[in-house]
Formats: sequence, structure tokens, C-alpha cells
Amino acid sequence: MPRPLLLLDVDGPLHPYHVDPDSRPPAYRPLRAEPRWSSGPVEVWLNRAHGERLRALPFDLVWATTWQDCANRWIAPALGLPPLPFVTLPGPAVWRPDDTSPKTWPLVEWAAGRPFAWVDDDIGEADRAYVAAHHAGPALLHRVHPGRGLVEADFALLAAWAVGLHGGGGGPGG
Repeated sequence: MPRPLLLLDVDGPLHPYHVDPDSRPPAYRPLRAEPRWSSGPVEVWLNRAHGERLRALPFDLVWATTWQDCANRWIAPALGLPPLPFVTLPGPAVWRPDDTSPKTWPLVEWAAGRPFAWVDDDIGEADRAYVAAHHAGPALLHRVHPGRGLVEADFALLAAWAVGLHGGGGGPGG
């Protein structure tokens, strides 16, 4: 079985944007980025240790973010990550009649049956149902709170799920 994919969002899991700036954990540092989709500079808060933690997981890393290729210019270097493949996504305002995230359909198509874990702050029951119905391989949909970002428990869950694939587990969940 190939290594599973880790489909990774930026805003929420890596940049906990829904937090009072005065209460950010000390490991987070600001980055002033100028992605082409923004009308001006944006400030993101990143924890460089996340890059090392992500590289240590038994996954192939893939950007699953509206940052798309801009994540390789701004986010990857700040985390010490190499350039990563990215899924081309529609704009965030794309409405889906089944109430899924605008990312869900493209991510399932991009994974093409390969096992994946998707880490995002915007995953709901409709997304889980869609993946269960349309993705032939194992999938973990893991919602991260946008006020805390990735924490130790998230990394432990991801590692255990990936290891469990080789022993038989890994159905939709998270």
C-alpha cells in the first residue's frame, strides 16, 4: 500500500486565526505574506516546529488550502518544508448543493482512491458522508479548531491512523 496522503490546510491547523493575538502560544511567530489572492499583505502566525512534526509523520504531504501554490512560496519555507504538491481548489465562495466544503469534491478526486487524512478547520458531517460514499480508500477527516491549531494530540492521532492502515484500520472518521 502506498503511503497515505496528508491533505493539509493552512488557516486553522497551521495558522490559528481564531484566537486573541495576546493569547497565542509563545512558539508562534508572525509572518507577513503577500499571496497573489490578497489585495495586500496578510499576517499569519506559524509554529516552525510544525514543519518538523509534519515531516516525521508517515504521510506524503499535500497542500489542501486556498493558498494553493502560494503556500509553497510563503508557508513551506517558514516551516522548513520543501515545496509540496497542492490541490487546485475553487474559491471559498463556491456553494455545494450537498452542504460539503468547497474542498471536499476536489480532494476526493485528487486522492483518486489513495488513503488520505485531511486536516482542516472546516470539516462537517456532509464532508464525511461525501467521502464515505465517493472515496474507495481509507480516509480520516480530522477537524482542527481554528483557535488552537495543531497540537500534540492531533499529531498522535494522525500517526496512529497511518500506522493502523498497515494493520487493517482506517475507515472514515476523525
